[in-house]
Amino acid sequence: MGILLAITAGIMLGFWAMPEKYIKNYAFENAWGLCYLFMLWVIPFVVAFSMINNFSQVLADVGAPVLLKMLIPGFLWGVGMMLWGKAINYIGMSLGFSIFIGTIIVVGSLLPWGLSGLPELETGGINRAKIITILVGILIIFTGIMLNGRAGILRSAKENTDGEKTYDGSMLTGIIIAIIGGVLCTGFNVALEITHEGEVAKNIISEMVVAQGNAAWLTSVASMFIVYVSGGVFVVPYFVIMLSKKKLWGSFKVPEAGKNISLTGLMAALNFAASIVFAYSSFVLGSEGGSIGYAIFNTLSVVTAVTAGVFAHEWKGAPVKAKSALYLGLAAMIIGVLIIAFL
Repeated sequence: MGILLAITAGIMLGFWAMPEKYIKNYAFENAWGLCYLFMLWVIPFVVAFSMINNFSQVLADVGAPVLLKMLIPGFLWGVGMMLWGKAINYIGMSLGFSIFIGTIIVVGSLLPWGLSGLPELETGGINRAKIITILVGILIIFTGIMLNGRAGILRSAKENTDGEKTYDGSMLTGIIIAIIGGVLCTGFNVALEITHEGEVAKNIISEMVVAQGNAAWLTSVASMFIVYVSGGVFVVPYFVIMLSKKKLWGSFKVPEAGKNISLTGLMAALNFAASIVFAYSSFVLGSEGGSIGYAIFNTLSVVTAVTAGVFAHEWKGAPVKAKSALYLGLAAMIIGVLIIAFL
């Protein structure tokens, strides 16, 4: 059941940006501004307060010092999420997902060493075998990212020659945005691992959630609420400012407005629901949730996004070398993730 839930969560995350392709007559700021408003504030509030008993008291018991410490990395995660949307707009789902998620996996795999120290053996001392295994996996994933970047550049060169584009803007710019966004999105993990008076934030949240008679797995819902809302502190005002600066408020009023709003709501629901399903998957898998579950979740999201991008004709007319680099890069990322998770 845990593995099936992880697979489901990965597929949901892989599809979360797909509805954006069917939004008509909305600028980037209109479409993604609505999406992030729903995803970072509206849906988290509705889900957390409806699923967790006495959630207001839970937040009060967690305390302002812990919440404020989680705010900064959560804020950076929100910036990363916004950049993810920009990357998808620039270079499409296939590259946007693979480079973004690949970067998260690379940085996220090393991040625990900086927060908690190097892996150790049960008998004491540094676990050199585990360190070497993780570094090998990271190197393979990084190779996959480079191959995907090459695939995008080859596609870009062909499209510029033919006078056709399936994306907006510079391919290189989009790749850089995806990498920076992926780095910033590791703020999600930092927020949960931050300590206060010697105790990890997620453990403090868990204690307060259970104290109100809630199931332990709802800790993940509470934690995500804090991170998502913190991310919205940057993203929502950013889009309000950009909509005002570019005078795009009137652009919401188009014949397709109802359909567009529904599609942005669907995007937001898929993203947040994927996080909840993965959280429950980790709860079911227990100690294996952070390794096997995480690997399945991220790998399936990339595979789904790349497949969806291919079916959405993002690679129509791309040269054989570009497609070969894309598939080799994806295969390398999958192999790297599996090495980190299972060996």
